[in-house]
Amino acid sequence: MKNGKIFGKINIIDLLVVLIVAVIAVAVALKMTGRLGSARVEVGTNFTYTVKAEKIEPEVYESIKGYIEAAQAAGKPGDQLMANGELLPGYITSVTANPRPTSAAVATSNGVVAVTTGQDDTLDLVFEVQAYTGNNIKTDLGTQEVRVGKQHIIKTTHFELPYGTILTCEWANGTGADH
Repeated sequence: MKNGKIFGKINIIDLLVVLIVAVIAVAVALKMTGRLGSARVEVGTNFTYTVKAEKIEPEVYESIKGYIEAAQAAGKPGDQLMANGELLPGYITSVTANPRPTSAAVATSNGVVAVTTGQDDTLDLVFEVQAYTGNNIKTDLGTQEVRVGKQHIIKTTHFELPYGTILTCEWANGTGADH
């Protein structure tokens, strides 16, 4: 070593910087390829969830119900979901309609008073969806993550309701999401 250089040509500081950069690059590459640390085992899973859509016209409900029944008559589990122009591994297997309440109880200083809500004859629909995901940790279906309480678009090749809310979600036994 002469004048801080190895073999009279390579500066020791430069060599250390090159080695540190190389180690960081290797660590990043291993992390990105999943070879650094234990890999998470992902297995596919079936799951069922329900979605509530509010203030739907009775005619829309009848059409949706007809699409589900026609798909089931053709041997499918229900009307198949889609997103971005592609079919998804999920089916709407049932829909139930509940009339919207026409009055509500309101507590006042004089007691409870019934108040007319002014709702028309629209319905609240509850959809049951059976689906499959390749990831048992994070339940994605198309571009949407399925979690209780999240807003959810119900979309098939026949209809689309953009403002649903996920009420329940149950995964098949033995999957990571079930724990």
